[in-house]
Amino acid sequence: MTTAIAPQLATGHIGLNVSDLDRSVDFYRRAFGFEPLAVSTDSEKRWAFLGANGKLVLTLWQQSDGAFSTGTPGLHHLSFQVDTIEQVRSIEALLRELSVSFAHDGVVAHGEGVASGGIFFVDPDGIRLEVYAPAGAESAPAPSGAAPTCGFF
Repeated sequence: MTTAIAPQLATGHIGLNVSDLDRSVDFYRRAFGFEPLAVSTDSEKRWAFLGANGKLVLTLWQQSDGAFSTGTPGLHHLSFQVDTIEQVRSIEALLRELSVSFAHDGVVAHGEGVASGGIFFVDPDGIRLEVYAPAGAESAPAPSGAAPTCGFF
């Protein structure tokens, strides 16, 4: 069996199906500071490209009904990395002002005694999201014991 030899790959943008484009654009703009780079004005095919510093990060496609399904194959959660736990806590405070639903109370470690950790929450469509820092969470609890906190929420 032949395996392709791929160049170093990096994640490009992430595309999410949403049920209400305006609501989702507002959420991602307020929660993460993403700016609209392009927005469809076609009432039949609504979408938005969101980014930071002119770089595309997230595409939103209004083509869904209902809420995010955790019971079907597909996206488990979308994770955003920041540099410090203080930045995680700053985003957490903003999300609390937006009345976002969290999976855990405050910053949690990715595992017992592990340095990395963050916050876990959902967007308006119930899509599971994470904001984490690679260090600084050593003293934070790991609510699911040995299981990774980003795996079961």
